[in-house]
Amino acid sequence: MSRRVGVGLTGLGRMGRIHARNLASRCASAELACLYDADTAVARQLAEQLDVPWTASFDELLADDGVEAVAIATSTGSHAELAVAAAAAGKHIFCEKPISLDRDTTLATIDAVAQAGVLFQVGFHRRSDPDWVAAAERIHAGELGAVTLFRTSLRDMTSPPPAYLTGSGGFFVDVTVHDLDVARWLVGEVVEVSAHGAAADPAFAALGDIDTAVVVLRFENGALGVIDNSRSARYGYECSTEVMGSAATVRIDAPQRHHYEWRTPGLAAHDIPRDFEERYPEAYAAELDAFGRSVRDGSAPRVTGHDALAAFDLATAARRSWETGRPVGTKPLRTPHGVLYEVEEQST
Repeated sequence: MSRRVGVGLTGLGRMGRIHARNLASRCASAELACLYDADTAVARQLAEQLDVPWTASFDELLADDGVEAVAIATSTGSHAELAVAAAAAGKHIFCEKPISLDRDTTLATIDAVAQAGVLFQVGFHRRSDPDWVAAAERIHAGELGAVTLFRTSLRDMTSPPPAYLTGSGGFFVDVTVHDLDVARWLVGEVVEVSAHGAAADPAFAALGDIDTAVVVLRFENGALGVIDNSRSARYGYECSTEVMGSAATVRIDAPQRHHYEWRTPGLAAHDIPRDFEERYPEAYAAELDAFGRSVRDGSAPRVTGHDALAAFDLATAARRSWETGRPVGTKPLRTPHGVLYEVEEQST
């Protein structure tokens, strides 16, 4: 089928602009049908640049017959409300993570979308990156053998401004959640989380947050996992993963922005990405393309609401471990719709 799904995009900050440009020109199964942002000047300007319609209200976007699906890239606090409204209007939904910073609200949103019978995909972009997808396919095909060790790093070059941090949900929900989702995807369910964190920058400590963390995982299948994260690596943006098994090891570690080396006597150098936008141009386009195909043919989305909730639950366990200084048990609960986690309560 060659039909392209019309997507209405709401929220035109940094992620919204990335999605807008991809929908406008890089997706075979989806196209940008309409733009909306609370700042109408922003919506108008980008719409003129991309030669697409824009609207002054989200309700008008939902009423547009040319909008079959909605992509939500607004601030986190509005994700759940907008997703529920889109579902009620019969629109399929792509939503940036997290669905909500409140677990009950997340569950209510997932239920509302399910009752409406529309497709719901959450934006964990690494599940659409060609490197991670290829590795996952071979792991799941059994080529790696029994997994013994999972290791992953996610390091930003520079930290975000304090204004962003106050609404981010904290380090583990904002940063580590990506690695926790990859851990479940590549290895399996997690039964214990142990987290250690530090604030190298006093500004983070003043907000009750951290900027550096190491998280140790125990998987249901007996494997171990190690995650290291930093908000301010300074040298550039790095995202690498390694999975060891009884038959092979896979390593994803190619942070070059351009794939060449500059060689001088005694030195071989290459540049590396400054941020996630430079590292993942293919992944961000591919996740929207996959969303469009799912809407078009009725197939399951790459990342479901339950996947997003499971990663959120594990991030909650990591924060609890950091706060208490002890490991936290996580019990995977399998339901007909996906896996949820029961996180061990904090002892008094």
